[in-house]
Amino acid sequence: MLSLLNACVVEEKVIREDREPEATVAIDDKSVVSAQKFMVAAANPYASQAGFNILQKGGSAVDAAIAVQLVLTLVEPQSSGIGGGAFILHYDNETKHLTSFDGRETAPRKATQDLFLNEQGQPVRWIDAIVGGRSVGVPGVLKALELAHQKHGKLPWSELFIDAINLAEQGFIVSERLSKLLSLKLNPGLLQLQPAKQYFYPNNRALVAGTRLFNPQLAHVYKEIAKNGADVFYQGWLAKNIVKAVQNSARAPGRLTTGDLSAYHAKEVDAVCGGYRQYKVCGMAPPSSGGISVLQILKQLEQFDIKDMPVNGVDAIHLFTQSSRLAFADRAKYIADPAYAKVPVNDLISDSYIKQRSALINPSSDMGKAQPGEVKLLTAQALDNAIEMPSTSHISIVDGDGNAISMTTSIEMAFGSAVFVDGFLLNNQLTDFSLAPVVNGKQVANRLQPNKRPRSSMSPTMVFNSDGSLRLVVGSPGGSRIINYVSQTLIAVLDWELDIQNAINLPKVTNRNDITSIEKATNLVELKPMLEAKGHQVSVRDLNSGIHGIEVFTEFLRGGADPRREGKVLGQ
Repeated sequence: MLSLLNACVVEEKVIREDREPEATVAIDDKSVVSAQKFMVAAANPYASQAGFNILQKGGSAVDAAIAVQLVLTLVEPQSSGIGGGAFILHYDNETKHLTSFDGRETAPRKATQDLFLNEQGQPVRWIDAIVGGRSVGVPGVLKALELAHQKHGKLPWSELFIDAINLAEQGFIVSERLSKLLSLKLNPGLLQLQPAKQYFYPNNRALVAGTRLFNPQLAHVYKEIAKNGADVFYQGWLAKNIVKAVQNSARAPGRLTTGDLSAYHAKEVDAVCGGYRQYKVCGMAPPSSGGISVLQILKQLEQFDIKDMPVNGVDAIHLFTQSSRLAFADRAKYIADPAYAKVPVNDLISDSYIKQRSALINPSSDMGKAQPGEVKLLTAQALDNAIEMPSTSHISIVDGDGNAISMTTSIEMAFGSAVFVDGFLLNNQLTDFSLAPVVNGKQVANRLQPNKRPRSSMSPTMVFNSDGSLRLVVGSPGGSRIINYVSQTLIAVLDWELDIQNAINLPKVTNRNDITSIEKATNLVELKPMLEAKGHQVSVRDLNSGIHGIEVFTEFLRGGADPRREGKVLGQ
């Protein structure tokens, strides 16, 4: 098996769509964690501890997820928060029922498809699209968590806020990662917009790792929501403050209204499931592309004996990238909010279609730019050019009753829109729509429309054994690369039989139907000439996954956290 990162390096780069606005921070290699009763894996030690505390009190997986998200809003503001959205898979061990909660943001009703076009009718520069109130969608994470709690919570809603309130009032220690990301000045909006600038760059200097940071405004918000529920956020004084901040943003004022907030609703929807070898793999339905695309990548590889190939060997990596090309080609054309576009979910993962697509994979040479497959009964659609940045977080939880949560949560760009209100950042998820609504005379399925949910790559995933028992809970941040990170981890566990931590540790490879990217400072770099001999255009670069996963066995749990970030697994 190839070794983990040989080195971790921070580089300052010009951020473009194919470059992640995240910094690699040197983190010690992590070892697999085992437990007998319950487990939580989250992106920050404070958040993991909050989830652990809830599980130790007898709380459910949903209860713990709420506590984790509230703390992440405070300590990992670059990645997720109550100003963003989430996709949540929930497994009820008693009823053996899997469901999902869609807390994806929605476009304001006054947001038309020309929102990100300039006077000449061309898309604005992506950095201009991201910063400011224009890019803010209606946040959905609180509504989704409240809905999940109403159905699957055990502890009182207010009790789930205690740790987050205490940390906000008493302060938390700024992490090396947060400090480094701020020092890189990845999001120019933080330096342009108040009050974000004052909070993150006091005295014009980025927050310093190791210092204590207080957030009394967020503590007040949490106290109010703990007492009165999410309505404070969507209908009360806080809703008015959010709208005021968006509409009066010093950069690109937005069109969000109090009516948009009060009208928001989270959805409970069926998961997308399909077979992979002897397993059943389940993920989110559209507007997430994760469930479909991960399944396509895996199912298109079933004809190959991946299990017998060397772990992360050149042949396996080649096949993986080719399957990914095909999945991303379909994703760009077909996947959008199903309330606004016909998304042929069943067709895209059907055995007949998968067989047709898989036949295009040549084991010896790179296929080049893959074209979308042909699916019947679909109107002509163009490929989109959505900007999808990788500042996201993933939470995996199994509680003492065997219930599980796989939740991926995001504010999109690092530090979102940079619009900061009452102690938290608002998302810039409207840039997950295609900035150009029409391409070559054809409408893009994922174009901006009022009240629509933008397509996402978030891929919270659960895997079940042939007897129906839960096998694996996993997910990752990483923008559109999430799909590759999750798929590669599933192959490592299910085919190569690595434990979850070693699967996460594996050097990463991605291909989004463009170039093959391999993780620098790892042994994968040695494969570059061999991949190029097969026709690949290869890029060696940082690939900052942030995978958190839990394996479920009859007598114990086994968890892993990505060493590329600061996540932690706790269990009992």
